[in-house]
Amino acid sequence: MTKQPTDPDARERAARAFAEAALGRPAASWAPASADASFRRYFRIIADGHSFVVMDAPPEREALAPFVDIAARLAAAGLEVPAIEAQDREHGYLLLGDLGRLPYHHRLDADNADALFADALNALIRMQCRAAIDGLPEYDAALLLRELALFPDWFLARHWQVEASDAELDDWELVCMTLIRWALDQPQVFCHRDFMPRNLMVVDPPGDNPGILDFQDAVVGPISYDPVCLFRDAFLSWPEQRVLGWLEQYRRDAADAGLPVPADAELWRRTCDLMGVQRHLKVLGIFARIRYRDGKPHYLDDAPRFFGYLAHAIARNPELAVLDRLLQAWRARAVVA
Repeated sequence: MTKQPTDPDARERAARAFAEAALGRPAASWAPASADASFRRYFRIIADGHSFVVMDAPPEREALAPFVDIAARLAAAGLEVPAIEAQDREHGYLLLGDLGRLPYHHRLDADNADALFADALNALIRMQCRAAIDGLPEYDAALLLRELALFPDWFLARHWQVEASDAELDDWELVCMTLIRWALDQPQVFCHRDFMPRNLMVVDPPGDNPGILDFQDAVVGPISYDPVCLFRDAFLSWPEQRVLGWLEQYRRDAADAGLPVPADAELWRRTCDLMGVQRHLKVLGIFARIRYRDGKPHYLDDAPRFFGYLAHAIARNPELAVLDRLLQAWRARAVVA
C-alpha cells in the first residue's frame, strides 16, 4: 500500500488529484461540501459543468467498503443514493454523484413537514421492505450495550464529571437491560441507523425524494429505530403530538406494505419511546466524545433537546422511573450543567 498523507491539507490535495484523474480533466471549482461528525470529509468538484462530491475517508479511521456495499443495496431497492463514479479504497477516496445542496433540515418547516416526511416515510418503508439484509451486521445486545456505555463513559464521567456509585451502576445496568430487551423483542429489518433530516436530501425531480446519505453503518436492527431517528432528530424538534401522529402514520403505512409492525397503536408508541431512549443516551455520549476527543464542541449544544426527549418518554413509561432517578441524582452532582 502506498503511504498516504495524514495531514488534512495534503489529503485534500491527494483527493483532488484522485478526482481529476478519474474525471480526466481539471476541476473548474473545488470547495468543501459539508461537515461530518466522523473523520470523513467531503468536497464538491465541478468539471465541464458537472458537479460531483469527493469523499475523503482516511483508511485507518473510516473503511469505504461498507459505504460501497450499502450504496449498491439501496440503489438495487430503487432508492436515491449517490452514484459511485470512481473509487480508491486503498487510499480512502470516492468520487460520488452529487445529490445537490439542499438537505432536508434546511427545507423543513411547519408548513411543508407533512409532505417532506411523507416522502421520507415512503423511502424508509421501501428500504425496509426491499433492501437486501444478507451479510449485514446485527444490531445485537453487545452492540446496543456498547452504544449505551458511551453515556456513562463520556457524558457522565467526562462532561458532567460525575462518578457513579456502585448502587447507581447497578441501577444503570437495569436500565440498559430494559432498553435492550425492548430493542431485541421487535421485528428486525434493514436499519439505516441515522435516518434523520441531515442525511436526507431534497432532490430534483421531486418524485425521487429524498436522496439518502450516511448509510454506511447500516445493520439488521429494530423496526422502530429509523422512524424514531427521523422524528426525534438530533438537530430539529417538533411538537410532541405531531411526532406521535407521524409515528402512527408510519405504523399504518408500514402495516399496509406488509411490514411486521405492532397492530396495537399503544404498544407501538411505547416501543418507539423505549427505542428512542437507547438512541438519545447513545447520542449524548457520542456528542460528548466528539467534543472532548475530537475537538468539536458545538455538538453538545443540542444536549437539552435530548433531555427533552428523555423527559417525554420517562413521563409516559413506568419502566423508566429508575432512569429518571439516576439522571436527577447525576445532574445534581454535575460540574458542568
